[in-house]
Amino acid sequence: MKRQIIAAAGLAGLAFGAQADPVSIEAFAKEPNISSLSMSNDGTYMVGLIATPGEDNETLSLASWELPDTIDTSKPLVPTRITPPNNKMRFAAIQALPGDKVFVVGRQAWTGQTFCTEGGGFGATKTFVVKFYVGSKDLDDLDEGIAGLGTERLRDKQLAQCRDINNTTGISNTLPLEEDHVIVTYNNIASGETEYYRVNMRTEEKTFLYNGSGRQGISFTDPRNGRILVRQGIEPAGDGDWRVETYMLNEDTGAMEREEPLDYLASNRYQMDVAGYDEASGQYYMITDKFSDKAAVYFYDPKTNQFSNEPVFAHPDFSATGVVLGTDKENWNEPLGFRYAAATVETYWLDPELRSIQEGLEQAFPGQIVDIIDGAKDGNRVLFSTEAADQPPAYYLLINRNKVVMIGDSRPWIDESDIGTTELIYYPARDGLNIPGLLSLPDSYDKNTDGRIPTVILPHGGPWARDYAGWDISGWVPFLTSRGYAVLQPQYRGSTGFGRELWFAGDEEWGQAMQDDKDDGAQYLVDQGIADPDKLAIFGYSYGGFAAFAATVREDGPYQCAISGAGVSSLALFRRIVSANRISRIVQGNTINGMDPSANTSKANIPILVYHGDRDVRVPIAEGRDFYNAVKGRVNAKFVEVKDMPHSLPWWPDHHRQSLKAIDDWLKSDNCFG
Repeated sequence: MKRQIIAAAGLAGLAFGAQADPVSIEAFAKEPNISSLSMSNDGTYMVGLIATPGEDNETLSLASWELPDTIDTSKPLVPTRITPPNNKMRFAAIQALPGDKVFVVGRQAWTGQTFCTEGGGFGATKTFVVKFYVGSKDLDDLDEGIAGLGTERLRDKQLAQCRDINNTTGISNTLPLEEDHVIVTYNNIASGETEYYRVNMRTEEKTFLYNGSGRQGISFTDPRNGRILVRQGIEPAGDGDWRVETYMLNEDTGAMEREEPLDYLASNRYQMDVAGYDEASGQYYMITDKFSDKAAVYFYDPKTNQFSNEPVFAHPDFSATGVVLGTDKENWNEPLGFRYAAATVETYWLDPELRSIQEGLEQAFPGQIVDIIDGAKDGNRVLFSTEAADQPPAYYLLINRNKVVMIGDSRPWIDESDIGTTELIYYPARDGLNIPGLLSLPDSYDKNTDGRIPTVILPHGGPWARDYAGWDISGWVPFLTSRGYAVLQPQYRGSTGFGRELWFAGDEEWGQAMQDDKDDGAQYLVDQGIADPDKLAIFGYSYGGFAAFAATVREDGPYQCAISGAGVSSLALFRRIVSANRISRIVQGNTINGMDPSANTSKANIPILVYHGDRDVRVPIAEGRDFYNAVKGRVNAKFVEVKDMPHSLPWWPDHHRQSLKAIDDWLKSDNCFG
């Protein structure tokens, strides 16, 4: 993170109003006005995505802003150049790079026979091609690949097709002290290996660094100059297990040496991440949960092969997620703060100036998350965003530490007073385990006067994942609260980010104790006088869709109806997904056991809506359709095929329109709350 010097003078807070009409489907479906912003290291230009002019937010265009020495803060910043997409490729992201260059991600629908993507094989596969481009800040000379990587001639068309379908290049280190260089990773389709290069973005000169072949790869490079400091690899450990080994550079000999205290068995699932390097002592900041339920930050000294006796940073309730080190010449490598994952990712500042700035921003933007995106090296220009559960992201530029100009609001047509806020709660499971959850209530809801309201239990996908309390980019949470529903996102056992006990408690409890946690969350809201026990629904996507399938066939469940988006209906598919990787087979494969919804369709007892994208190669559409066909004669059921929708975000406006309308209609129908 670059050093940030931020002043909060003159910024107004938010006011909340009464509950208004439901926010329209179109408000969530169409593309945001502005997104994916980043600024160059020297603060002379900024790039991002904007809604394509004249298309009513149907597609996104690339945009570039020149930032002169003097900026008139009384006027909005206007892009100096806009590049629209073509008829096939749509832009998904953009990033400013050294050397006055930009990195662009594009994606387009593709149908054909392929063997190199999920769902590939005999016959035509409906999927997406993802392309990476590099060009100048003027956006008029975009070329595929980086310095020729990803565009070389291959020995046959099938390899070339695999390269084009899969992501092959990426930026792993932007080297903040360098003017023009970055570290590039390239997945060589022909060899199956990952190559690392130091690339001059201005001249496209590249220097080969390392070939991450076989069982080893780079896990940390020096942010000062890109040299390889840490590698990580795997070796057989017997009984089908693997030992994860870490190698660190010996500064005296130049050799990479194994650090046995960092070894662990893959089946133990320890976190062992290098979060930074302290140049003065030669020690590494390690984030690990090897010594505690929640991950903490320790020093590790490769000279003595020892961890520090006590953690450098540990939060009593939440896991550490990162270390903030200075990246400017004035504060290079100084520890500025530590990050941890609470309801949102928060920072504990060591730097008193940054701590004061954080407090000022929290006063200026009450109840909002302030995210520092980029800062110029001199500290006089800082690009940042604000958001909250009830406020879509808005972007600002801080100039000379005391002037703020608003760049744009992503969705200005959405009124925060129409959407509820989100808080982190805990509730007891039936076996006594404490379950975290994110509770979102309609704006101005008062339990004493409004009483019980319809409630949606919304489990996340994964399942090895977790939810956060900021703006929900899927749109589901604000979409539901604006319609008067309470929403609980249970961080059920099997979720990550809340400690090893909660994570491991989900092993072999798919559709069983993992499902109990969702039901117990619904009961908790009933006991609290919030949820109407006669108007409870469960809605989930991916693994969350599996949970909706499980709820449909479990007896004596609390729900009146279910919604499954791109859901996995069989444990067998989960096992196939993880079996492609030898580590995931031992780490996750052995945990997938429990109640299989596809084997229990005869027990279906509540209505269910199933929707699924026809370009989903992660979870084939047959998973949803087969479950629907098996239960439609037993319960009221509906199947919606969403045209051209892939499994993962970003989705296009039509994908949102089709899926949100199906959800809205189902909840309002007699099958649910009608």
